[in-house]
Amino acid sequence: MASKTLTRMDLSESVFREVGLSRNESADLVETVLDHISDALVAGENVKISSFGTFSIRDKSERIGRNPKTGEEVPIKPRRVLTFRPSHLMKERVANGNKR
Repeated sequence: MASKTLTRMDLSESVFREVGLSRNESADLVETVLDHISDALVAGENVKISSFGTFSIRDKSERIGRNPKTGEEVPIKPRRVLTFRPSHLMKERVANGNKR
C-alpha cells in the first residue's frame, strides 16, 4: 500500500483545478477552512462534516500508566485529546477501495 500523504498544498491545488480560483485564492480558502475547524476544536466544539465524519475533543482524566521497559508505574496527567469518528459513508467508501 502506497504511503502518500495529502498536504495543504495538495488541497489548494485541487481547489484551484476543480473550482477555478487562482492559486493564491485557493490556498487562502483552504487555510481559512482549516483555521475555522481548528478554532472550533480549540473552543471545545465538535466539527461535523457531512458524509465525512466528526472531529471532537475529549477530556481524559489523570490515571496511572506503566513504563513498558521497566514496569514502573507512572502518573499520566489529565489532558484533552482530539478524536475523529468517520461517517458510515466514509467507512463504506474506504472499505470498498475508494470506489464511488
